[in-house]
Amino acid sequence: MKKLSIAIVILASVNFGFTGQSTAPCDPEGLANTCIPKLAEGFKFLKAYKVDGALTGKEKVEYSYVLTTGTQYMINLCASGEAPDGIVVSLFDGQRNKIATNKVEGQILSAINFACQSTGIYYIQYTFDGGARCGGSALGFKR
Repeated sequence: MKKLSIAIVILASVNFGFTGQSTAPCDPEGLANTCIPKLAEGFKFLKAYKVDGALTGKEKVEYSYVLTTGTQYMINLCASGEAPDGIVVSLFDGQRNKIATNKVEGQILSAINFACQSTGIYYIQYTFDGGARCGGSALGFKR
């Protein structure tokens, strides 16, 4: 009977999250929505992105988007901790050449700006350099 009671307590603690770990749940959708009003002045919102490496266990999260010549773009980041909390965003052109990143000389910035020189498909890639594996991002533009 004692073994059965112990098994029930262990099972209940696993099922209800009482494992002694105090990790906050990941809310990439909420964080993405938080990023939208944080776009710099003059930028219009295009798309929000969920950065959910914590939920999926992925080492990188990637999206594609068609960018247009003559347009300036901004990609910003929001995380539950201090922004950007170890989330690195990199922008690649259609040939997978890295053209912009928020990691500059070892420092991770909260946004990147990019002036598009050629219309085409671009890849927005999020990777994790310590810190959070959960965040949100917003893409904005201005002409």
